[in-house]
Amino acid sequence: MSSKPYIRPKVAVPKFSEENGFYTTEQRSYNMSRIRSKGTKPEKLLKKALWHAGVRYKTPKKLLPGKPDISLKKYKLVIFIDGAFWHGYDWEYRKHAIKSNQEFWIAKIERNIQRDQEINAYYQLKGWTVLRFWDFEVKNEIGICLSLILEKMGLNDFTFR
Repeated sequence: MSSKPYIRPKVAVPKFSEENGFYTTEQRSYNMSRIRSKGTKPEKLLKKALWHAGVRYKTPKKLLPGKPDISLKKYKLVIFIDGAFWHGYDWEYRKHAIKSNQEFWIAKIERNIQRDQEINAYYQLKGWTVLRFWDFEVKNEIGICLSLILEKMGLNDFTFR
């Protein structure tokens, strides 16, 4: 028996093109092009809360695997703020709500979920702690997110000013 761990095959994502039967309107294309991966409102909100708590963080300049939103090298901690749609929040329920281009979007989001798991495993293997927050958690429960980060940093006795 092999001692290598089982690695699931990557989810195949079909190329998004009209030739493959995928379509989009000009308005939808424009809307999707406006979605940012960096500098989002939840990201800015969490960074501001960390700064006010006295935590000095880095926004990684050198691309780290998985492109974490915040890295705290001293504490070996990486933080990701995941969009609920793109990273498959409540996926087993929500994937049935996708009505157009299902073949593409379901495969795309399932590959994102798989990649998130691979990135988590990579950092954990290196001895880092990975924290992932949903964008709506940061917006609605910033205090809980901040407390969890401070706890992972070993600053449990921090009191909010």
